[in-house]
Amino acid sequence: MGSIVPIIILAIFVFILLAASVRVVNEYERGVVFRLGRYVGVRGPGLILLIPFIERMVKVELRVVTMDVPQQECITMDTVTVKVDAVVYFRVIKPESAILNVEQYIRATSLLCQTTLRNVVGQSELEDLLAHRDKINEKLQAIIDESTEPWGIKVSLVEVRDVQLPDNMQKIMAAQAEAERGRRAKIIAAEGEAQAAEKLAEAAKIISSQPAAMQLRYLQTLVAISSERTNTVVFPLPIDLIGPLMNKPGSDQKKLT
Repeated sequence: MGSIVPIIILAIFVFILLAASVRVVNEYERGVVFRLGRYVGVRGPGLILLIPFIERMVKVELRVVTMDVPQQECITMDTVTVKVDAVVYFRVIKPESAILNVEQYIRATSLLCQTTLRNVVGQSELEDLLAHRDKINEKLQAIIDESTEPWGIKVSLVEVRDVQLPDNMQKIMAAQAEAERGRRAKIIAAEGEAQAAEKLAEAAKIISSQPAAMQLRYLQTLVAISSERTNTVVFPLPIDLIGPLMNKPGSDQKKLT
């Protein structure tokens, strides 16, 4: 019985050593290894063996991280207060830099995105923020990516999701949009009147060059009016149209007699 106790103690000691030395790193992870506090390299993926109590490993994910930027209250260049939020897509490309150069790289990236979002919106006008959001996104991505490069982080995409305006500004913009639509409607109506006047002038020139065309036009108008259900129709009839009917041969014979 006394000989079993040392075996059990030895087995426990071996188990502790294996637990302290064996690590498994997934395909989408890398392990940053430190030996007595000194960086010695990046390992993985697969089974990693460490020197117990001497080496230590920190895992870093290489997958794309989707991070929400909390809503920020900003003042645009034209002094309009807006609330803006965004989403950022980034990934770690240098695990050693993400561990050695910055503490808590995800939190640091989040804070950087918040301050950069406020700065970029403050340097932009409201019209650019609403109508040219793609330029704002590209500017944000370039600034954040340049700032996180020493941390071994690559920012692939930044998207401004929502822009909230004050209630009074929404009413002003709605009135402005309505006025703009009214202005466009008047311009279109005026252009239509101008085109119609041009066509009428062309038609008048053609009709004036052909006297018979005027008579045919009167007859067409008479046919159109006759289809209306009205009691009385007053239609002007030119003398030139009925002149040939008045000069009958019988009337000439009466005048001679």
